[in-house]
Amino acid sequence: MTIDPVELATVAVTVENGIAWVSFNRPDKRNCMSPRLNRQMMRVLDDLEFREDVGVLVLTGEGTAWSAGMDLKEYFRETEVDGLGGTRKAQRESYGWWRRLRWYQKPTIAMVNGWCFGGGYGPLFACDLAFAAEDAQFGLSEINWGILPGGGAAKVATELTSFRRAMYHAMMGENIDGKTAVEWGFVNEALPLDQLKARVAEVAAVLLKKNPVALKATKDSIRRVREMTYDNAEDYLIRAQEAANSYDSEGRKEGIKQFIDDKTYKPGLGAYDKTKQR
Repeated sequence: MTIDPVELATVAVTVENGIAWVSFNRPDKRNCMSPRLNRQMMRVLDDLEFREDVGVLVLTGEGTAWSAGMDLKEYFRETEVDGLGGTRKAQRESYGWWRRLRWYQKPTIAMVNGWCFGGGYGPLFACDLAFAAEDAQFGLSEINWGILPGGGAAKVATELTSFRRAMYHAMMGENIDGKTAVEWGFVNEALPLDQLKARVAEVAAVLLKKNPVALKATKDSIRRVREMTYDNAEDYLIRAQEAANSYDSEGRKEGIKQFIDDKTYKPGLGAYDKTKQR
């Protein structure tokens, strides 16, 4: 089946040194997410997830925005013409790739270079780590045009920041900048825009040195245990470690060997050399 070239162009991808730089590519629309962009994002995630030349995925935006959220015209108005079926289809396409990104095989980093609004909170939360420009703008503006912050946005706010801050953020419809987003817990760090990509590349390079099986197990564990009691989490983590070891026992053995026998690294100061793993 031939795919509309306009749809293909909604997402830009470059792979360099093990890092897939994935960009929302609708700069004239502040990278708001349309059904076409959502479909293309799923294709991109499918293509990159098990590529051997990709170890980390970075999600960013072309131009002056990361994503201004959902496209009010294409995502809402034009799909609502088809009734509930059209609405549900658009929701499956957007929530589907956000869910896929939350449990992605590779480590993921949100590089928020500009506006991040409403629906943009879905992929923001889906990424494992997040870095922002100091002057990036974060906002739940839904209240300002008469709806609630749906699509998971309200959940993201309550997951990442305190109850009082989430309530203020959602009810007031006021923006916060990148530096405040760090204070509130939306992102890990905020930097001047001209330093943002270099810092993200630095973090990605560190991740590329880690055992990929352990990274995937760690990603999943952190997300899962947040919803568990301590006893349930303890049991889950034991089983998760056993599963990871059964899948990649040589990685664990090599890490222990290099520390105890070879004395070539210290776990608290860096990762073992995975290139020596059988």
